[in-house]
Amino acid sequence: MSVATIENALVVGSGSIARRHIRNLREQFPKASVACVSASGRVIDPTEVGASEVLPDIATAISRKPQVAIVASPAPYHLRNADELLAANVPVLIEKPLCASLVELNTVDLSRHTAGIGVAYNLRFMPAANKVKTLLDEGVVGPISTAFAEVGQYLPDWRPDSDYRAGVSARKKLGGGALLELSHELDYLNWFFGPFSRALGVIRSTGQLDIDVEDNVDALLEQEQGLMVHVHLDFNQRQPCRRFKAVGELGTIEWDLIANKVSLLRPGGRVEQVYADPTYDRNQMYVDQMNAFIRFTQGDVVFGSSLASASGVMRLIESIRTSSKHSAWVDVRAVS
Repeated sequence: MSVATIENALVVGSGSIARRHIRNLREQFPKASVACVSASGRVIDPTEVGASEVLPDIATAISRKPQVAIVASPAPYHLRNADELLAANVPVLIEKPLCASLVELNTVDLSRHTAGIGVAYNLRFMPAANKVKTLLDEGVVGPISTAFAEVGQYLPDWRPDSDYRAGVSARKKLGGGALLELSHELDYLNWFFGPFSRALGVIRSTGQLDIDVEDNVDALLEQEQGLMVHVHLDFNQRQPCRRFKAVGELGTIEWDLIANKVSLLRPGGRVEQVYADPTYDRNQMYVDQMNAFIRFTQGDVVFGSSLASASGVMRLIESIRTSSKHSAWVDVRAVS
C-alpha cells in the first residue's frame, strides 16, 4: 500500500471538526497548502482555523486546483458544497451526516459525478471497531439474535468553552439533533450487519437543554432474518456512555468505545478480553480516515464509507423520523 501524499487541499467550514481536519492535513503534509473556505461566508483570519490561507468562496478555491477537499460545513450545506466541488472534478470527503434530510438527496444527485466521494464516519477506522467487525464476520459467538447500541453525553460538556445552544448540534436549521449528530451508531450497525428492513422509532426532546432539536432517540431496527437491534442516542447523560453489545448463541460481544476495549462473554461467567488499548489517541482515526481517502482518490484502496452506505444511513434516519411521527413500524426500503 502506497503512502498518501497531497500538495494542495481544501477544507470547507471553520468549526471544530473543520479545524481538526486542517490541523491533521498540515501535520501529515507539512509542505502542502491547506486552504479554508468559511461555510457562512464570514471573514476569518487564517490563524483562527490554522489554515495556510482563507479563500472567499468555493469558486475561488476551485481555481487553485485542490487535489482533495473536505466538506465540513453544517449538514444542510453538505450536498450543495460537495456538488460544486465534484462538478469541477475535485474529490470530496463529506463530513457526517451526508445531509440533513433524505429529501435533499432527491434534489442533488452526487452520483452523476466521476470524482471520488467519501463520507466521514470515522469510527470505522478505530482498530476496536474493526476487531468487532471481524468477530461478527467470523461468527465467533454464533448467530446473533439481538444487539444493542448506545451513546449518550451531556451536550454542554462537548465544548465547555462555548455556548452549546449556539452550536450546530443544538440548532435545527444547521442540521442538529441527536439523530443526525450521533448517526455514527447507525452507520456502524449497517456496516456490521448489513441493511435493515424495518424501523420503529421514538424521537423526543426532554426540554432539559433549551434547544429546538431532539435530545433523545430510541429505535428498534429489524432484519428479515430476525435480528433485532436496540438503539439509544441522547444528549443528556452526565457520565458519557458509548457501547455496543451483540448477543450470540455461543456468547456475547461487548465493545466499550470509551474504555476502548472489546470483550467476549462466555458461558459460565467467563470473560475474555480480546482487544484493549486505553492509551489510543482518538485523533488517529481521523488521520487514518484522511489517509485512506487520499489513497482512494489516487486509485490505491477502496473507501468503504461511501455515498451508497451514507445514503443508507439517511434512509434509516428518515425511517426513524417517520416512525416516530406516525407511531408505527416503517419499511426502510420503501422510504425515499
